[in-house]
Amino acid sequence: MLQLTFVCLVLPCLLLGYLGQAAFLMENLTQNEQVFFLSIPSQVFWPVVFIATLAALIASRTMTTAIFSIIKQATALGCFPRLKIIHTSRKFMGQIYIPVMNWFLLVSCLAFVTTFGSINEIGNAYGIAELGVMMMTTILVTIIMLLIWQVNIIVVLCFLTLFLGLELFFFSSVLGSVADGSWVLLVFAAVLYLVMYIWNYGTKLKYETEVKQKLSMDLMMDLGCNLGTVRAPGIGLLYNELVRGVPAIFGHFLTTMPAIHSMIIFVCIKWVPVPVVPQNERFLFRRVCPKNYHMFRCIARYGYKDVRKENPQTFEQLLIESLEKFIRREAQERSLESDENGNTDSEEEVASSSSRVLVGPNGSIYSLGVPLLAECGGVSNPNFGSSTSFDGSLDGTMDGRRSLDNELSFIHMAKECGVVYLLGHGDIRARKESFFVKKLVINYFYAFLRKNCRRGIATLSIPHTRLMQVAMQYMV
Repeated sequence: MLQLTFVCLVLPCLLLGYLGQAAFLMENLTQNEQVFFLSIPSQVFWPVVFIATLAALIASRTMTTAIFSIIKQATALGCFPRLKIIHTSRKFMGQIYIPVMNWFLLVSCLAFVTTFGSINEIGNAYGIAELGVMMMTTILVTIIMLLIWQVNIIVVLCFLTLFLGLELFFFSSVLGSVADGSWVLLVFAAVLYLVMYIWNYGTKLKYETEVKQKLSMDLMMDLGCNLGTVRAPGIGLLYNELVRGVPAIFGHFLTTMPAIHSMIIFVCIKWVPVPVVPQNERFLFRRVCPKNYHMFRCIARYGYKDVRKENPQTFEQLLIESLEKFIRREAQERSLESDENGNTDSEEEVASSSSRVLVGPNGSIYSLGVPLLAECGGVSNPNFGSSTSFDGSLDGTMDGRRSLDNELSFIHMAKECGVVYLLGHGDIRARKESFFVKKLVINYFYAFLRKNCRRGIATLSIPHTRLMQVAMQYMV
């Protein structure tokens, strides 16, 4: 419907408006200022002014909404600092509002109007911006035609030559206006590009460093189930960004705290492109180390309309219930397996267990990390040639049941002792031997952006009485 309206209504109106102004200029070569209003017949002047004002308001609103969407997409790609995003519609994902950007646009518009001395200078700046967008769009469409649509190279070259050549012709005509005020827009674009590049560069370095410095499973095995320290009763929820492995910040907790909780859950928050995630699909669990370590990985999924400031008691209750379901399901799968290897999320096992998943009735996918019976090539038919007697199988089933009951009881006892939220603040600094530019970018520019952006856990309602924070510095 939108495309049909544009083709049948908007496009003809635009063509008539521009062709009318061109015809007016051909007849009145000296009257080249405010051509639109001069070309309007006096009988319909005020109605056209009213319609033009409404069109300007609609265009302004459309531009503002587009900026909100672009900022949100850039934030999701890690190319822009985190900002507060408000979703104003449960039905339409793209209907959003960013308060900070709204005020920034207001200040920027007032500054541009004040800086430019006349409407001609604003028009020159607008011409450069518009033609720049058109050329970039043509280049991107050309890339899509080559890589995605796989159009014939001859057709692509014809398209590029026609449209890009015409746009370059128009762009060359406005380059002379750079000194007349258009330079302000170019400086603004350069500053915005630097902000995006610095944020992406710093964020990428930070994540890569966290992945490289995560604790190895061999180290965890050497520490033992007590992790080289005292295991105090309770549950510790350690928030981090890694979806696999033990984050380095956990090692920092082990060295700075006199004791660690008897149960550790690494919580990773992920946003999914749906309005609301049902509570029974909120959490995905996986065991991190052998069973006696009592360490789990939890991926908490939220939709863009989910209320993330949950009541702490409600959040903890849902998390524990989901963990119990995972343990029961894991025990059920283990009863069908012949291999008693530990269920870990080490990279070697993950690489070889892409098919070891359990799909729940609600569509949730639970990675088990333990080879299923069908995948064990050396497993013989249990009805023929089995070396295990029926009594042995029954004893194994009873042992598995007792193990399940013991682990569930351990979880309940840990929950009664309390839940503590462990937050690690990782910061990056450039090494002393790094180049001056890298030190300037990381130690000052990126640090400034990170300090003033919205905190990743700002939307989580964490009770301060049960909050423990540890800072860690990464050298890059």
